[in-house]
Amino acid sequence: MQHAVVFDGLSKAFGGRVAVDRLSLQIPVGSVYGVLGPNGAGKTTSMLMASGLLRPDAGRVQVLGHDVWADPVAAKALFGVAPDGLRLFDSLSAQELLRFVGELRSMPGPVIAERAAELLHVLGLADAANVVVADFSAGMTKKIGLACAMLHAPRVLILDEPFESVDPVSAQTMRAVIARYVAGGGTVVMSSHVMELVEAVCDHVAVIVGGRALAAGRTSDVQGGMSLHERFLQLAGVGVDELGSGLQWLQS
Repeated sequence: MQHAVVFDGLSKAFGGRVAVDRLSLQIPVGSVYGVLGPNGAGKTTSMLMASGLLRPDAGRVQVLGHDVWADPVAAKALFGVAPDGLRLFDSLSAQELLRFVGELRSMPGPVIAERAAELLHVLGLADAANVVVADFSAGMTKKIGLACAMLHAPRVLILDEPFESVDPVSAQTMRAVIARYVAGGGTVVMSSHVMELVEAVCDHVAVIVGGRALAAGRTSDVQGGMSLHERFLQLAGVGVDELGSGLQWLQS
């Protein structure tokens, strides 16, 4: 099986605290690969290292055979990235931002204009094309971030919490866009802590706890006959009743 992205022994620590611990994953071409985990599991750190925005302490990432850190120009030409919480150039309008991103990618002006108009229309942002991105809602910001990541028609998308703060209607639109992208041969790596969403969207999944992958593979294989939510709780070692007899003062 050909792999679009390979995480090979990635490790990262901050001030002595290990965030990612020798993480190795193999993401097949043409898959929607979900990286699951609770808050603080190392998902965002892993995605930042995969996209070349954070240097690992050890290990490497390859995108379609190109090492993200040893051969960054070739690797970054092949993927688009939408990190969670990364500031955009939000003093620009949506249309100006897409033009700026396209010019950074050395795309021809007419191609930028055509693709930008189509992305804004499909993602429901056409009416906000001339609105400054700083005035966007959180959900709209997620959508323009996705548009920026897709503008140059990358072969791989790296998305960190792409559906966070997105309303159900917009989420369905984004899911349809991603599905069409994958049907055309693209590969998506996305992090999330929403089990139901990952179960519905992703055909492959990795469950990360404490910076380590406790299970990885086809979603149905990782589930093992359970819902993804139940399987995740099992892997994470979370009991049915973690509260015990606490918080009695909340009882009326």
